[in-house]
Amino acid sequence: MTRLLGIDPGLRSTGYGCLDVDRGRDPVLVDAGVLRLQATADLSPRLEQLHRDLESLLEDLRPDRLAVEGLFSHPRRARTAILMAHARGVILQLGEARGLPVDELPPALVKKAIAGHGNATKAQVQEAVRRQLGLSVAPSPHDISDALAVALCAARRLDTPSP
Repeated sequence: MTRLLGIDPGLRSTGYGCLDVDRGRDPVLVDAGVLRLQATADLSPRLEQLHRDLESLLEDLRPDRLAVEGLFSHPRRARTAILMAHARGVILQLGEARGLPVDELPPALVKKAIAGHGNATKAQVQEAVRRQLGLSVAPSPHDISDALAVALCAARRLDTPSP
């Protein structure tokens, strides 16, 4: 059994989804939620808050492995990508400090694995996560469904035998 924590990094809200994964069985939802950061604060205090909140989450959930959404860059949103890289840095550092393996998964790969194509909309990802985890309602907000999609994608990679 592997406890896997998927993270959708953000500087206003960071989504997380924790699954228990047992080879050959469907993943089981343990917990999911959003870490809300003070959006009006400067970057440094938000990163410190993210660090503290994630550290507490890791202590509570005790995952064996992390999966984090990779950086997505769009020419019109280069500043956003740079800011997201800061949040990802906090997550990667915490994983390393705890000796956890960290899977970095590109957004298009996650969407393809979960919804069937790399250009899936947020709503399509939400519905795919709902179905695959047997939930009565789709996880909301998108930060949660995105984090669960990252975790589900990473879980599939664990279940795939090496060549």
